[in-house]
Amino acid sequence: MALPRQQTRTVAGVTYTLTRRRVRNINLRVRADGSVAVSAPLGAPLAQVDAFVAGRARWIEAARVRALARGEEEQRPCSVSREDALALFTQVSDAVFPLFAQVLNGQRPVLKVRQMKTRWGVCVPAKRQITFSLRLAEKPRAAVEYVVLHEYAHFVRADHSPAF
Repeated sequence: MALPRQQTRTVAGVTYTLTRRRVRNINLRVRADGSVAVSAPLGAPLAQVDAFVAGRARWIEAARVRALARGEEEQRPCSVSREDALALFTQVSDAVFPLFAQVLNGQRPVLKVRQMKTRWGVCVPAKRQITFSLRLAEKPRAAVEYVVLHEYAHFVRADHSPAF
């Protein structure tokens, strides 16, 4: 008899959706809505999957809290206007630019601001452009400076390899 490909299970107070797939390992995800998804190899015994989930019950609960808090944060309107955010990023960029002026042949990058859910900044060296998350402007000044410097560093090294 074939095992069902997808089922809902509860163990150690954690309700999760189990999906059987052609994977090597048991994989666990806490989704943005706080639900838990587990994918497991087709032949993995249910007891093994349940033990895997039960062993991570505390981590799952903490991840749920983080995911739900992140969702609430995204629903809240940003307290900084795009114009104020751009002014802040420009001010920090002006302080960082001299360190990269030679690499950029003296031409400042174009700075943009937009709503982003998963990133604080994005650098496109080919377009000489850096886009910052509007929500970054709400963070402490040190965090803003770090992200601006990080994005400028992509003009030297485009990836996140160890050489970066």
